[in-house]
Amino acid sequence: MKLYELTIGGISDLLKRKEVSSREVTQSLLERIYGVDSKVNAYISVMADKALADADEADRIISTGNFGPLCGVPLAVKDVICIEGIPCTCGSRILENFVPPYNATVIEKLKAHNPVFIGKTNMDEFAMGSSTENSFKGAAHNPWNLECVTGGSSGGSAAALASDQCFGALGTDTGGSIRQPAALCGVTGLKPTYGRVSRYGMVAFACSLEQIGPMAKNVEDLALMLNVISGVDPRDSTSVDVPVPDYTRDLRKDIKGFRAGIPKEFFSEGLDPEVETAVSGVVKKLESLGVEIREVSLSYNDYAITAYYIIAPAEASSNLARFDGVKYGYRAPDARDLKEMYRKTRTQGFGSEVIRRIMLGTYVLSAGYYDAFYRKACQVRTLIVNQFKSVLEEVDFLITPVSPTPAFKIGEKIDDPLTMYLMDVYTLSTNLAGVPGVSVPCGFSSSGLPIGVQFLGRHFDEATILRVAHHFEQATDYHKAKAGL
Repeated sequence: MKLYELTIGGISDLLKRKEVSSREVTQSLLERIYGVDSKVNAYISVMADKALADADEADRIISTGNFGPLCGVPLAVKDVICIEGIPCTCGSRILENFVPPYNATVIEKLKAHNPVFIGKTNMDEFAMGSSTENSFKGAAHNPWNLECVTGGSSGGSAAALASDQCFGALGTDTGGSIRQPAALCGVTGLKPTYGRVSRYGMVAFACSLEQIGPMAKNVEDLALMLNVISGVDPRDSTSVDVPVPDYTRDLRKDIKGFRAGIPKEFFSEGLDPEVETAVSGVVKKLESLGVEIREVSLSYNDYAITAYYIIAPAEASSNLARFDGVKYGYRAPDARDLKEMYRKTRTQGFGSEVIRRIMLGTYVLSAGYYDAFYRKACQVRTLIVNQFKSVLEEVDFLITPVSPTPAFKIGEKIDDPLTMYLMDVYTLSTNLAGVPGVSVPCGFSSSGLPIGVQFLGRHFDEATILRVAHHFEQATDYHKAKAGL
């Protein structure tokens, strides 16, 4: 097996035994990127010089014998998270030349463990999308079939993992943007509880919904990364001061006696039969491991898409107002006055999906419509939160599909926003409720495309869903399959 095919745990073991150096690992990965990313388009920028410098520093630390499991391991970062001195484009022309003067909190937390930052990954513009087609850098391509999408908006991170171009990655999840691309690309991804991970240094889209989370090749690697990035941050008022457990500690503890809920609303019209069959196989496998299965109801999920696509665009309209060509980012060069400069800058700088959501959000916040739309959506959200809490008092976790279909062809849905929005039907209620969710590979379609299953847990109980996901993963081989690039 080649170095770039290994996991975080595998590379860490080799580094600990001094069988390889971090520089050798990093060079192997850079050669892999140069060899395949022209097909995949997983990266917006590759930080080769910085990565090799990080690797040399990691090797120095490893030589002292005092280092952790992420030391010297190359990681990728979604290009919506700030790294000091490295362009942060958010997949948008309007921020094409923006270079942050500071690190996001998650980057600072990771830097304390001396990983290697290999590059910034492709994404839907400002994280708005379900396919990573809305990027000024062009669409990312699914390593399992280069004609298909990766999912979105963290599609670059998922594709980089699936094509062995990194060992772990950071993504963000506003309505399924970690879990859905993880499912479509056959990797693992975790959306933490809202408030578990600091959002400081992530360029905001919808502040009440989004979370930074880890993506990796297996569940144990997710747990390793979550250990590092979790915790309260005084610079982020939405982060919550609750204890952070060692997520790797209980992964191997028995799951016999756990109660799993199957929300009947998630297995209805619109679910691809092959996805339903794969998820049903997960239920049977967990039953064989001693998990008790119960049917539950999340009836308010039927209203989740409507509520989400009022709340998220409203917050986007507010957050993206700062991009006006005045202080930073792109500025239209030929404007005659301030008003024309605003209009031309935003028209030229934003893509069509971002403009669509800004217009929708501005509309629902406008006089006469705020109460009719935005306030009602917030009330529905409260019902969704309370229903999740109630159901998760009866069971320990929920089992659902991640995406209604496997990956679809690039260009197939891009001109039909409503159909595209329905790709998040099983994921966005999780963001509205603020609960954690993890996506794990659970099968393949008849055409060889990956299928994922989602485990949802109680607030701040990532440990349970990671434990369940790890046991399912160990009982199957889906996570070991390679795309073959």
